[in-house]
Order: sequence, then structure tokens, then C-alpha cells
Amino acid sequence: MRENRLRTLWQHGDAALCAWLSIPSSFSAELMAHTGFDCLTIDMQHGLIDYQMAVTMLQAISTTDAVPLARVPWNDPGTIMKLLDAGCYGIICPMINNAGEAAAFAAACRYPPAGMRSYGPKRATLYAGSDYPERANETILAIAMIETADGLANVDEIAALPGIDALYIGPADLSLALGRQQRVDQTDPVMVEALETVLAAAQRHGKVAGLHTGSPEYARAMVDKGFRFVTVATDAGFLENEARRVAGIVRNAAAAGARGPY
Repeated sequence: MRENRLRTLWQHGDAALCAWLSIPSSFSAELMAHTGFDCLTIDMQHGLIDYQMAVTMLQAISTTDAVPLARVPWNDPGTIMKLLDAGCYGIICPMINNAGEAAAFAAACRYPPAGMRSYGPKRATLYAGSDYPERANETILAIAMIETADGLANVDEIAALPGIDALYIGPADLSLALGRQQRVDQTDPVMVEALETVLAAAQRHGKVAGLHTGSPEYARAMVDKGFRFVTVATDAGFLENEARRVAGIVRNAAAAGARGPY
């Protein structure tokens, strides 16, 4: 079965660098897959991507060693199973509030007797190999998002579940849930304490802690703190920011009276 490079990185104590995909395009997914990120997450919660487009994006990502993940819209077993059958090597599930919800999520990611996943890995065997059915349970990642006040309060029991591989903080939603200003790259003391609480729970139970960030500097600082799964930005964010930067340079040059070669 094809290696899940995230598991290998984490077993060695290394951090995985992830990018988020929200543009519904196989070509943009292919471009992002060739830039050197360890993994790419297809965002089906807040992005504009439907299931069929996700499949074509997974096919594009398969041209590289980047690990394909998906964030599902909700803790829905049917959606989780279909994306795994399509070849996702990990599922990020939003709004996990307690151990019961986390257990249901983990069960949807694994075949019996470890879980309740229905058998039918249509594209997954093409991507992963013919021994996928025998090795999927030990390869697929179940990543629970901690982004609610209940999730934070119950983070220790969520982290303790054997079927959960990682905890992933959604800082925007968690900020709102704790009555703080909605943002990533938090320096608010209340939020810093919340991040440290999740990190400590993950480390206590031998799990990986992950975090959505908005800048490479903050991402690097979080890796140094102990987070081993960081998302830096989205494909849409990269496109918009670079387009604004280039347009600003040209406009400022024109305003200063710079002359072109012609």
C-alpha cells in the first residue's frame, strides 16, 4: 500500500506542512501539489468544491507525493466513506464536541472490527494499491477539529480515543466560541492558553496537534512550540495575495512616473 507520508513524518517527530484547497479546479490542485507541501486538504466545508470535483482534484494530486486529505462539511459517515473510497488518505472533521462524536467519526474512517466503514474502495485501490483493504485501517488518518467551547472542554477525552490520530485547531471558530476576536495567528492570551491546552492534551495521549495559520512566520513558531501539523494558507489566498502584490507594484510604479521599455 502507498505510504502515508504524514504518519512517517510524525513517527520521526517531524512536522507536516499543509496547504488548503478551496478552488474547484483539478489544474490548480495539480499546481499546488507540485510546490512541495507535504499534504493538501480539499476543503468541502467552506470551499466551493463538490464531490465530483474533489475526485478530479484527488487524481491531480496523485501525480505527486503530496498526501491527499479532505475536510468534510460535517460529521456525516456517508460523506466520509465516499471520500475515503475516492482515495483520501485522511479526513479532517469539523466541530467535534465530545468523545461520542469523535468515536462516531473515527468509526466511519475504519473497517470492522475497528469501525463501521462500509466496504467499496473504488478509486482508493488504484491510488493506494491492491492491499488497501487489509492496510487501510492502519494508514488512514482521522483528524478531529477542536473549534468549539465544548470541544475544548472535552479535549482530553477526545484525544484519549484510540481511533483519533490528530487534533486540529480551527482558530477562527474557536475564537468566536470563546468570545474573542475572530482571527488566525492568535496572540490573545485567552486563545494562546486554548492552543496550549489542545497541544498538551494531544501530547499527553501520544497524538499529533495541528493548527490552521495565516503566515509562514506564525506557522514556524507553532512548529517550534510542538505542533506537528500546520496549514499555512489556501490556494485562493496565495492567488489573491500575489495578484494584489503585483498589481500594487505596477500601479505604484505608474503613479511615480516610471517609464516602461516601450
